[in-house]
Amino acid sequence: MGKSQSNPQEQSAPWVYNPWLDLIVGCGAWSAPLLLLSYFSLASNARTWSVVFYALALFFNYPHYMATIYRAYHRAEDFQKYRIFTVHITLLMVLTLLLSHFWLRLLPWIFTIYLTWSPWHYSGQNYGLFMMFARRAGADPDKSARRALYGAFVVSYLILFLGFHTGPSTDPLFLSLGIPQVVSRWEQILLGVAFVGLSAFGLAPLVRSTGWRKLIPSLTLFSSQFLWFLLPSAISLFKGLEIPQSRYSSGVLAVMHSAQYLWITSYYARREAAGEASGAAAGGVTSKAARNWRPLAYFGVLVVGGIALFVPGPWLASRALHHDFAASFLIFTALVNIHHFILDGAIWKLRDGRIASLLLNSRERMSSAAAEAGGHFSTMGRWLVGSTVAARSLRIGAALLLLVWGTVDQARHYLALRTDDMHDLQRAASLDRFDSSLQMRLAHRAMEDGEPQQAEAAWRQAMQANPANPAPRQGLLRLLVDQHRFDEAFDLTEASLKYTPNDANLLVDRGVLALQRGHADLALASWNQALAADPGQSLAHLYIAYELDREGKAQAAITHYNSFLQKIAHQPAQNRPAPDKLIAVVLRMADCQAQASQTEPAIQSYHLAEKLAAQTGQAQLESVADVNEAELQAKTGKLDDALRLYQRALQLDNSIGDNRASAQDWFAYGHFLDNAGFPARLAYACMVKSESVAQAIPSTATPADLTAARQRMERRLGAAAVAVRRDPEPALREALALRR
Repeated sequence: MGKSQSNPQEQSAPWVYNPWLDLIVGCGAWSAPLLLLSYFSLASNARTWSVVFYALALFFNYPHYMATIYRAYHRAEDFQKYRIFTVHITLLMVLTLLLSHFWLRLLPWIFTIYLTWSPWHYSGQNYGLFMMFARRAGADPDKSARRALYGAFVVSYLILFLGFHTGPSTDPLFLSLGIPQVVSRWEQILLGVAFVGLSAFGLAPLVRSTGWRKLIPSLTLFSSQFLWFLLPSAISLFKGLEIPQSRYSSGVLAVMHSAQYLWITSYYARREAAGEASGAAAGGVTSKAARNWRPLAYFGVLVVGGIALFVPGPWLASRALHHDFAASFLIFTALVNIHHFILDGAIWKLRDGRIASLLLNSRERMSSAAAEAGGHFSTMGRWLVGSTVAARSLRIGAALLLLVWGTVDQARHYLALRTDDMHDLQRAASLDRFDSSLQMRLAHRAMEDGEPQQAEAAWRQAMQANPANPAPRQGLLRLLVDQHRFDEAFDLTEASLKYTPNDANLLVDRGVLALQRGHADLALASWNQALAADPGQSLAHLYIAYELDREGKAQAAITHYNSFLQKIAHQPAQNRPAPDKLIAVVLRMADCQAQASQTEPAIQSYHLAEKLAAQTGQAQLESVADVNEAELQAKTGKLDDALRLYQRALQLDNSIGDNRASAQDWFAYGHFLDNAGFPARLAYACMVKSESVAQAIPSTATPADLTAARQRMERRLGAAAVAVRRDPEPALREALALRR
């Protein structure tokens, strides 16, 4: 920035409009109450605030983008001066916009750029206004002070940048750099210390030269920068709260930034019009540029132009190309913002003589000569802003059309958010049915109302609008499976894989459906493809293990069971399967290890299952683990361990009143006692007990093998069997107390 040659009398009043408006809007004094309001009320009133912010965009966000367009394009001199930005960069943005509609993989990249660049853009504007107010107050910081102050603003942005890109992203549209948590934490702390040091070094000479009262606007802006960037990052750092990236490009912060931008650009436009009017009057010329500046007309142009930038594009892309309205809106939002960031950074420089003369009240000469822009584009532009009847009619008609269009867009957004009202959702869908987000809400509402056919139609419409979006496909798949329409569900996965061939979840679903249709080979191939696409896909390991286990390939199944359990162990507790399902997997792996003669690993797995079952109160599964391990211990000759495990299993069965398990376990225990050489009457008592418990279970026949085993024991015992059968309790107590 160059030094301004300012008049001391003009600098004695640093305000742009008036103290209250300048401090509240221009310097962001309303930041604290508005940020607190949004923080405490957004979560509980998300739908209301979404409608409010969407409406505020018409009067703040959209016009603030148009203000940059107006500044760069409405004077031929500026248009030529910034031609690389007004023509070439603009054409590049248009080409990117078209390409991204046909290649949706670009959307996360441009959206990540937009979300990451937004806070940098906000910081740049705050710094520029900070320096403007400081100079209007008479401050003339030296080079080192300017660098320190600029460094403080940069550091505050970098702290937020680290917060955005720490760890994996939770938003599919945001591509995080994945900076490790521990690295990011210490970097943010060091940058926080640097911010304090740079701020003190840069602000001290300003306060000494002008006094703190004249610097109230600049200091307020500095506090706004702190509230916008450092405070949320500090809370996130020390309280562990996540910073949502979208919060810094939409919502209350975007509204405050946009209002601030309109505040300063309207002042610049007024001063510019006044300067041109004075120049024209001095030259004896009366022209449109020389007329008095009309704020309502200026703001009207910005509102209408802002609508033109954001509203027609997604509607036309959705209607004409059958493109997803939600995706198209995000593309337009990201690219219009990026174009705004580039153009804004080029045209607003305090070192520019004309800008300095208007914003700093300096007496540098302002050139009123406008270079003529050649070509058909400029000729058309001059005709469009001319005073002919055709041009005026076109302008008025276009303005009315855009205002009506903007109103319809607001109504559609309001209706689309009324998820508790089916009729409003249907009205919104009638305005534009190629909106996957709206169709998803309509499908969920239909399912809640018991209208599966309407839900199916909505999901299919959402898939047509955005075939790459997995959400409607998953909803439709669940519906088809619930209705046992497995062939249709399988065909749906086949069709969807054409759009997303490496979607691991989709490949897992196809495998499940292929197995349902009896195609085990195709199921295994699909699950292996899923693992190739996403090695962290734990369900694919589990399904492969189940199928290999079913086919008797115990050794191969063990590998996948183990991989599944290892991946589950590294997941947060809330993302793990239910305890009973997890224990069942451990038991299946233990059984496979036993079949594969991996005795020690099998025993360890049974121990793990017992421990998990005991910790989670799954007594039935703990009993199963004990019996299975007991059988394995008996085979290895460890009879003491087998005795203890069988006896504990029987106690667990009794404690939970599980007669079915009790009947099976008494029979297994009797069989063990007989094979291990314990007294035959004890083994016989266990079989009598098993038979009596089984007979007490309603609608259950006594197993034939149990009856046959009891009869064999009776023949061996002879008359002694009668006494045991008459009163088995003494023998049962002895069996439960057995020790070798």
